[in-house]
Amino acid sequence: MVMLKIALTGGGTGGHIYPGIAVAEALIAPGAAENKGAGDQESGARVFWIGSRKGMDRSIVEEAGISFYGVPAGKLRRYLSFKNVLDLFRVLSGFFASRRVLKKEKPSALFSKGGFVSVAPCAAAWSLGIPVFTHESDLSPGLATRINARFARGIFIAYAETARYLTKYASRIRVSGNPVRRAFFQSSREAGRAFLGLSNNKPVLLVLGGSQGALEINELTAAWLPRLVPRFTVVHQTGGAWKAPAASESYKPLPYIKQEMPHVLAASDLVLGRSGAGTLWECAVLGRPMVLIPLRGRGTRGDQVENADVFRKAGAAVVLSPEELGSGQGLSRLLELDAGKLDAMAACSRNMGRTDAAAFIAETIVSSLRGGGDVP
Repeated sequence: MVMLKIALTGGGTGGHIYPGIAVAEALIAPGAAENKGAGDQESGARVFWIGSRKGMDRSIVEEAGISFYGVPAGKLRRYLSFKNVLDLFRVLSGFFASRRVLKKEKPSALFSKGGFVSVAPCAAAWSLGIPVFTHESDLSPGLATRINARFARGIFIAYAETARYLTKYASRIRVSGNPVRRAFFQSSREAGRAFLGLSNNKPVLLVLGGSQGALEINELTAAWLPRLVPRFTVVHQTGGAWKAPAASESYKPLPYIKQEMPHVLAASDLVLGRSGAGTLWECAVLGRPMVLIPLRGRGTRGDQVENADVFRKAGAAVVLSPEELGSGQGLSRLLELDAGKLDAMAACSRNMGRTDAAAFIAETIVSSLRGGGDVP
C-alpha cells in the first residue's frame, strides 16, 4: 500500500506545537503508544510541518525530527488595531507561500493544531483540493479554529461540550481528547527522581508557569515557600528571567525543564500551575492532581478559566480565584489537600486522560483518506 504523506501546521506557542507533534508521532509510527487502540493502522505516514518563520516553531519541530517549512504569519485579533492591516498582508503572503509548499510536496491531507499561523496553510490546502483536518484543544474554539472549520473535512475537539460552538459542522466533529506526546506515556517516576536528585521522601510539588515562566506564580511560590517546604519538595520551573530563591534539599528551582519533563511530571505528587490545555492533559495522562491558577484578564479570551473549570468539575483539580490568592486562602486550600484527597483527585485526573487522542486522530485521518470519504 502506498505510504501517505501528511502536512501538519500550527504554532505560535508550545500549546499548539506539542500536541501536533503528538499526532505526527502517531502518524509516523502507529501503535507505538502504551494506550491501546493505535494498532489498526496498516502503515505509517511521512510528515512535514508548515509553521511561522519567526518564534519557537522551527526549533521545536525540527528537534522532533520533522521537516519544517517557514511561512509568513499574521496574528488574528478580535479588536481594532492598525496592526490588523499589516498582519492581513502577512496572512495573504503566508497563503501563497503555503500554496507553493503544498504544490511542491503534494500531501494527501493537512492537519492543523491551530494558532494564528494555521489559517493560511488551511486555506491554501483547501484551495488546492487537499483535505483539511483540524483540532481544538480548548473548551471554546479560538478564532483560528472557527475559520479553519470552514475548510475542514474533519474537526476534532477535546471536550464534547465544544460541539455546541460549532453546530453548523456537527457531522464533521469527533471528540478525541487532547493529543499528548508519546514520551508522557513512556515516562518513569524513578527517572524523574534521579534527574531531580531527590534524597527525601516528602511528596513532590511541581510548580509550572509555562516555558517562559509566569510572574504571578513565581512570586506566589516564593512567598509561600516557608510553609510549603516543611511538607513538600518543591520543584519549580521558573523561566529564564526570574531570580529564584536559593536552592535547597526541599526547593529545586529550574529555569526550564525540557526533555526530562515527562519524567519530572511522573515523579510529582501535585502540580501547581496555569491551565493551558497542554499542561492539563499531560497531567491527566499521568493521573496528576492539580491546583490551578488560570490566566485571566487583558490579553486572554478566558480559555484557561474555562479549561480549569472542566477539570474542577471532574474532581481532578482545585482552582484558585484572584480573591483567594489575595487573601492568603489559596495557600490554605493547597495545604488542605492531604494524601486521601490527592489520591481521589489523581483518580479523577487519570480518568480524564484515558483516551489516546493522538492515535485516535491519526487513525481517523488515515481511515478517511483510505476510504476517500468524510470523517468516519
